[in-house]
Amino acid sequence: MKSTLFKDFGERAQEVSRYFLFLKNLEQGSIKLSMGNAKNTKTKSINSDLEKTLKATGFLLLYNLVESTMRNAITTIFDEFQNKNISFDNVTDKIKKIIIKNFKDNTSPDALLKSINNISCDIISSSFDKEKLFSGNVDARKILHTSEIYGFSCKTNAKKTKNGSDLLTVKTNRNDLAHGFKSFEEVGRDATADELFEIQKRVISYLKAILENIEIYLTNEEYLK
Repeated sequence: MKSTLFKDFGERAQEVSRYFLFLKNLEQGSIKLSMGNAKNTKTKSINSDLEKTLKATGFLLLYNLVESTMRNAITTIFDEFQNKNISFDNVTDKIKKIIIKNFKDNTSPDALLKSINNISCDIISSSFDKEKLFSGNVDARKILHTSEIYGFSCKTNAKKTKNGSDLLTVKTNRNDLAHGFKSFEEVGRDATADELFEIQKRVISYLKAILENIEIYLTNEEYLK
């Protein structure tokens, strides 16, 4: 796990884990607000409504980890194609279909002419746009679909990951917050910090397993026909 992909994931996952550990300690009362100055300091518990807001914010952090991880993973696959100078002729039909779709959706003729020297290789990277990969829609079902069209495994240890079922909860809450359908207090009202802590553990385990699958896929060059 020394690849850039795992390094970036590890750093982001630690950031998320620290936040959810903070929530857990906050709910247990071991974290309080210190107000005033050095001569006159008052300590008080954090307002329960603020605590709900902080819990809801956890879903934003967690979804950010999910989407960034998958975007970086797919970008890494295309980086592999470019670094190894992979030809369109040599990839699987699944990958060819992705490239053709990318070419249709993302590429203007003028941009393509400027970027292509060897069409069989350059068409792969020239048609790829990582900004159009995902947009608030990543859950386990989306990752399964992605794994099917690229050809990497989506199998994980269900005891540790619940096969990514928590990602739907994360995505739904994130979208409710992002689009203003629910307030932060509404989203953070029902979940306990312990429940949220366990959700983030399973989500991180699931994403890590998916990345391991993708690493095997790249190492074995399973994208080649």
